[in-house]
Amino acid sequence: MLYEMLVGLDVCNDKVYQDYRAAMTPILIAYQGSFGYDFRVSQVLKSQGDENINRVFTLRFPDEATKERFFNDCDYLAVKQQYFEKSVRQTTVIATYNK
Repeated sequence: MLYEMLVGLDVCNDKVYQDYRAAMTPILIAYQGSFGYDFRVSQVLKSQGDENINRVFTLRFPDEATKERFFNDCDYLAVKQQYFEKSVRQTTVIATYNK
């Protein structure tokens, strides 16, 4: 069974966001995590709130505990601070589920 997240982002700097993805991917792989789907979105037709979303993806882990360890990893947090915070205005976790 996999733990999966459906996430929407408001990316404001594509170049820096791509640098973030490149830097965080080896850490993600070390936690047996992966991206499933990944979309650039040009128009949101319906939303539960007033969040802007222009990127949607799924993020998969073996289980929720592994996801928590990944997001609290000190190397990941350093990458997040260096790239993610400069390239993403808003994050929306649309859903989490076991698959």
